[in-house]
Amino acid sequence: MIMLNANEKRVLSETIKEVESKTDAEVVTVLAGQSDNYLYISTLWAAFIALLIAPLMQFLPWWIEYQQAFTLQWILFIVLAVLFRWRPLTMWLVPKKIKYWRAANLARRQFLEHELHSTKDRLGLLIFVSQAEHYVEILADRGLAEQITNEAWQEIVENFIREVRKGKTGEAFVHCVEKCGELLKEAAPATVIKNELPNHLIVL
Repeated sequence: MIMLNANEKRVLSETIKEVESKTDAEVVTVLAGQSDNYLYISTLWAAFIALLIAPLMQFLPWWIEYQQAFTLQWILFIVLAVLFRWRPLTMWLVPKKIKYWRAANLARRQFLEHELHSTKDRLGLLIFVSQAEHYVEILADRGLAEQITNEAWQEIVENFIREVRKGKTGEAFVHCVEKCGELLKEAAPATVIKNELPNHLIVL
C-alpha cells in the first residue's frame, strides 16, 4: 500500500487548511489500499480452472481411480483459490471495468460517510485514491459542480496520476489539493470561517 510518512501527512494537512482558508468549500482526502477484496472473482477463477481439467481425466493413468481424480480436482481448486488471494495476482485477474466500478462505489460511499453532501451551500469536495486499482477521482457536490467543469477536475486527476507513477505520492496529493484550491477560490471564495470536516488524510 502507498504510505505517506508523518511529514508528508502533516504537509498535506497544512495544505488543506490553507486552501480552506480561502474558500467556503470543504476538502476531504481519502486513501484506500484497495476498494474490494474481490474474493468472489479469485474463487470463480479457481473453480473455472479446476473444472477445465475434468475432460483431461480420461487421459490419467489407468491405476488412478475416479474418486482419486475427483480429490485431485478439489485439491487443485483449493490451491488455486489460496494462490489467487495474493493481491498482485488477484488484481491481475479482475477485469479493469470491475476494479473501477468498485473503486467508484467506494468513493461515493466515502463522500456520503464524511457528510460532504451536507456542507453549507453544498460545497463539499472529495479527493479519493484507491491504490490497488490505480484509481483517482475527485467528487464535487452540487454547489461546486455547477461552477467547475468535469474537464477541469479530470486534468487535475491526470496530473495526479502522472506524479504517482513517478513515485511522488506525497507531492502528488499536495499538488492536487493546491490545484483544486485554485479552482475553489474562484468558484466559492471564503466568506465565513469554518472547518466542518477533517483536514488530515483519511487512510482506509
